[in-house]
Amino acid sequence: MLAAAFALAPAPPAGSQPQRHPYTQPHVLRYATASDISGLNPHLNEESELGYLSSLTMAWLVKTGPHNELVPELATEVPSKANGGITPDGRTITYHWRRGVRWSDGAPFDADDVVFSIKTVLNPATNEVSRDGWDRIVKIDEPDKYTVVLHLKERYSTYAYTFFSTTGANPCVLPKHLLGALANINSAPYNDLPVGIGPFRYVAWHRGDSVEMEANPYYFRGLPKLQRIVYKIVPDRNTVLTQLQTHELDLWLPVPAAYYERLRGLSGLGVYREPSFAYDHVDFNLSHPVVADLAVREALRYALDRETIRVKIRHGVGLLSDNIFGPNHPDYHPIPLVPFDLARARAILDQAGWKPGPDAIRAKNGVRLALTFVIVSGSPDTDAIVELIRGTWSQIGVALDVRRFPSSLLFATAAQNGILDSGKFDVALTAWGLDNSGDVSGQFACASIPPAGQNHLHFCDPEADRAITAFTLEYDVEKRKPLDYLATDRIASQVPSIVLDIRDWIFAYNGDLEDFHPNGSAAFDNMMDVDI
Repeated sequence: MLAAAFALAPAPPAGSQPQRHPYTQPHVLRYATASDISGLNPHLNEESELGYLSSLTMAWLVKTGPHNELVPELATEVPSKANGGITPDGRTITYHWRRGVRWSDGAPFDADDVVFSIKTVLNPATNEVSRDGWDRIVKIDEPDKYTVVLHLKERYSTYAYTFFSTTGANPCVLPKHLLGALANINSAPYNDLPVGIGPFRYVAWHRGDSVEMEANPYYFRGLPKLQRIVYKIVPDRNTVLTQLQTHELDLWLPVPAAYYERLRGLSGLGVYREPSFAYDHVDFNLSHPVVADLAVREALRYALDRETIRVKIRHGVGLLSDNIFGPNHPDYHPIPLVPFDLARARAILDQAGWKPGPDAIRAKNGVRLALTFVIVSGSPDTDAIVELIRGTWSQIGVALDVRRFPSSLLFATAAQNGILDSGKFDVALTAWGLDNSGDVSGQFACASIPPAGQNHLHFCDPEADRAITAFTLEYDVEKRKPLDYLATDRIASQVPSIVLDIRDWIFAYNGDLEDFHPNGSAAFDNMMDVDI
C-alpha cells in the first residue's frame, strides 16, 4: 500500500522548462526551511537546518548518494574489511585522503586537518553536540599526510556514519591552519563564517535574515552549476508559503504535511513527495518525576488521537507507527500500534494512584499532573496539533502549559542554554531524522544524555542499552537487525517518546529547478548538477 501511494507522487524536477520564468534568478537558488539557526559550525550546533547548509559548504570524509548509500568525499574509499581498511578484529580503521584538495580559502587540505578535528571533538573543553562513538578512539596515527589510522578500544560498526559524515548531526573536518592555535573552538570568529570544503562557500550570515553562499572555486570536483545559494531565514511557515506564491523563494524543504495540499495547485511550483527516515514525535523528559512514571506515559499515549492529527492537521500525509523506523528503513519490523482509548488511559492513571482533584486535574502525593509542553514558534500546524493534544489529555485530567521558542533556542546545545539539551521541559513536540545505519545510540543510549549526546529524553533503560551497545559492536548488517528489533521494541514499550507518524519528505520548488534529487538522509549531498 505504501509503495503504491508513493508511485503516484510527482517525480523530482528534471529540467523540463525550456525557458525560465521571469521571476527566476538564473543560477541563484533561494530556499527556506521555516526556521532559524543558532550557528554555522556543526561541532557546536545541531539543528537540521544547519545540516543542509553544512552539506553544501563543510568538509566531510563521506557523503550520501541518491539512495542513501555512503559515498567517499575527502576519503578515497569508505574503509571496510573487504578493502583492508578495517582490521579483522574491527578495532583499527585506516582512511586514505584525496590529494590536491584545497579549503575554500585556497589553503591545502591534508591529514593534519583530520587529526586536529578528531582531537577537537575529544577535547573536553569543546562544546561538542555529541561525542557518542568518538570516545572509542584511543590512539591516532598519521603515517603520511594522506593517511590516518584510528585505533579503537572496541569495535564500532557505524563509524563511517559518525566520523565526519553528513548524515545526522555529526561534526565536520576543521581547518587546522585557521583553528590549530586555539585552546578550543567555542568562541572562535571562524564560527560566524566557517571555511570548509564543499561545492559552495559562505559569503555572509545576516542574522535573522539570510545566509549567502557562492560557488567554491577551489572545490576539487569543479564548479557546481548554481552560482549562488541564499538560505532565507523565515521562521513563520505561513510567511514561507506567501514567499513561494510571490516567487521570492525557489524551494521550501521540508514542507510540513499540513501545507501539502495548499502547495500542489500553485502556479509555477512543483511539489515532490518521497518516504523519509524521519519521524514526528512527542518526547518526555524522564529526569522529571511526573513523566518518569511509566503509567503516566502509557496513559498519555492512549489519550493521543494520532489518526485525527494525521487526517485533520497533516491532511493524510505520513504513516502511523509505534516504531521509530518506517517501512522503508532497512531495520524496520512491525510493532502493534497502540490505539486511541481514553477509557484505558483513565484506568491506567487510576490504578497508578493519580486521582482527579477539585479542578479535575489529577495529582499523586501532592504533585499535580500539570506539564510544561515546549514547541517551536511560528508554526500554526504545530499549534493546532498541541491544541488537539490538550483537548484529549484534559479529558483524562492532565493540564498543559504550552511554551513556544524559536528553533535556534529550542535546539541549541546545553552550553548555549538550549531548551531541549538543558532539560527545560516535561513534554516536547519535535521531529528527528535517522540515517540508513539503524544506529539509535545518539538518541536513546544512556551514554548520550546531554551534554554527552542528544538523548534529550534522559532515557536509560538497561535492556535497550544492552541491545544498542551490542548493535554498535557488530559489523555484520544482518546480525545487527535483531538487535535493532530488541531496542525499538523496548523503546516502544517504555514510551520515552510517542511516535506521531513516519514522515514523508515534501519539497515545494520553482518549476525551473533542474536535477534536484534529494535523498532521505541528506537532501543537499548531490548538488553539483542542480541548476535554475
